[in-house]
Amino acid sequence: MKRTIDFAADPHIGVFARAFEEFAVVPPTASEEFTTAIAEALDVEVVKTTIQGSSIIGSLLAGNSNGMVVSGLVTEDERAVLAEYGEVMTLGTSMNAAGNVILANNTFAGVHPEMPIDVAEEIGTFLGVPVRRLTFGGIKTVGMAAVATDRGVFIHARSSDTEIERLAGCTDDLQIGAGTVNMGSGLVGTGVLANSKGYIAGIRTTGFELGRIEEVFGFLE
Repeated sequence: MKRTIDFAADPHIGVFARAFEEFAVVPPTASEEFTTAIAEALDVEVVKTTIQGSSIIGSLLAGNSNGMVVSGLVTEDERAVLAEYGEVMTLGTSMNAAGNVILANNTFAGVHPEMPIDVAEEIGTFLGVPVRRLTFGGIKTVGMAAVATDRGVFIHARSSDTEIERLAGCTDDLQIGAGTVNMGSGLVGTGVLANSKGYIAGIRTTGFELGRIEEVFGFLE
């Protein structure tokens, strides 16, 4: 089974796809190799669609088992595809790159610290989880700087003790660990797709980095 993959020669697979527990969303241009690797690594059905006509699915889509939050610029046809797999909420504010500004699992949602209070509260209500404003390594786009599953939260290697403490206050004792992907990038959300059943990382991710991912998400054998 593949543990690393690229998307059209780009190692930042988290920019182009979004993984949930039962399905993953990828662009229509995704290769058969890419979709098969994700399906096998995460044990999911793979759904193909664009969002606002774009292939950067991971940057524009977030959520958990209760629903998906997507850019407000999603088209009706694109929304209809997503709606076949769960409830859909659209972001109507200028901060609408949902996958970048939201980090979510079935325990909590972390959001960009400058997100309007009413929008953050609406996200929490929709996803059925408490919401907290977070940063990792000083990065405000939490969806780029971390990956959250129901087994653990993998965060930017330079996350401070204060940032980790804030995260720990809302994770219900999930494993938290810092690391990198793709040969040293702290923006782990751009380089890892994961759920409670498995993970896959960008093609440039080293063996040491893969070991850290497996440790955080509880996949070490």
